[in-house]
Amino acid sequence: MLSETLKNKYQLCEEIGRGRFGVISRVFCPSTQSSFACKSIDKRLLSDPTDRECLENEPKIMTLLSPHSNIVQIYDMFESDDTLQLIIDLCQPFTLYDKILEPDMSEPKAAAYMQQLMLGLAHCHRFGIVHRDIKPDNIFFDFRGNLKIGDFGSSTWLGEVGTADGLVGTPYYVAPEVVMGRAYNEKADVWSAGVVLYVMLAGVPPFYGETAEEIFEA
Repeated sequence: MLSETLKNKYQLCEEIGRGRFGVISRVFCPSTQSSFACKSIDKRLLSDPTDRECLENEPKIMTLLSPHSNIVQIYDMFESDDTLQLIIDLCQPFTLYDKILEPDMSEPKAAAYMQQLMLGLAHCHRFGIVHRDIKPDNIFFDFRGNLKIGDFGSSTWLGEVGTADGLVGTPYYVAPEVVMGRAYNEKADVWSAGVVLYVMLAGVPPFYGETAEEIFEA
């Protein structure tokens, strides 16, 4: 359900996705005749202080990074004690993960996707932002076919000394320095992007394990 503030600008259409903490719906803006996605997060589900901090950072980071052709853009937001709603780019109903499953993934396609991914990451890193969860599921496509990095819910700013800390990310894509508990920088995203490229070309990750611990030890 849209907040009263956003109802004045947007019409709620259909639900298009669900996550751990909320729902993504398509909304329509009559004044611009454009469709957007509305990411609605139930703040009451965020019991972990780290999750709450990331929630607070996400709209700030997206605002800082917008606009860029390879970044999911934020246009509007509403926040109350219980809810955070973000109006963002409406992307196609598939991710790079779905593209990898298609039989026509080729080296030229992978190279083209990788080029766009690195342009988006370079933009993040210029602003001192490390994404921390680069993986195929967080890489989207707009309706022109442009690749867009999304889901900045794990992202953070690099500190005054140019590093971040904390074990954040998806096991198959996490850089070694992150796993080992060391301070890390934007190169952790570059490692994750390299794993994405490997998966695009090989169809499987370079490491295997049935648990996060097994993957980290591989």
